[in-house]
Amino acid sequence: MNGVKEALMLYGVTDRHWLKDKSLHDAVEEAIQGGTTFIQLREKDDMALSHDAFLQEAIDIQALCKAYHVPFVLDDDVALAKEINADGVHVGQSDMEAGNVRALLGPNKIIGVSAETVEEAIAAEKCGASYLGVGAIFPTGSKADAKNVSMDTLHAICEAVHIPVIAIGGISKSNVHQLKHSGIVGIAVISAIFAQNDIKQACIELKEETRKMLYD
Repeated sequence: MNGVKEALMLYGVTDRHWLKDKSLHDAVEEAIQGGTTFIQLREKDDMALSHDAFLQEAIDIQALCKAYHVPFVLDDDVALAKEINADGVHVGQSDMEAGNVRALLGPNKIIGVSAETVEEAIAAEKCGASYLGVGAIFPTGSKADAKNVSMDTLHAICEAVHIPVIAIGGISKSNVHQLKHSGIVGIAVISAIFAQNDIKQACIELKEETRKMLYD
């Protein structure tokens, strides 16, 4: 899929845990209206839906993203991504190896891979990854098993690969400036979007701070 790099500036990862009384559909739409450029649908194990419910949720969010021309990928679920013809999938190091994912989904799908080391990053690129998600850069409560990745490692990964790299983990509008000159093309966030009372405004402000970090 063309234009992946440009779409990675503000990458929203969903988490229904933060939504309170708001529907996921409405939360994602507010995020997109606020400037979120990429959506990953992620279901945490402790809030897992049945297959049919998750299928319907995925189809709904996929249609929403398509209406706004925003790339839509699923977290980990390669089979479902293939079933609904999602734009792609994001996999971790403990999930299916990127080369196998590419073989299943085909040459034109977006495949994101999590990486914590230069070695993992290089291997993922060789296996056909479209982009890398590197973190956790800052402490985060969104993923209990996330290991901290140093700024030096983040920079080294960006230098070692030719595919786009985004940073993830505890990023907010107050600390995103610390990522300046790291080599990333964007940030991936969960609570900085979906835990906010005014999701649209939060995205507007976070995207502006991210733009300054990347380009000013």
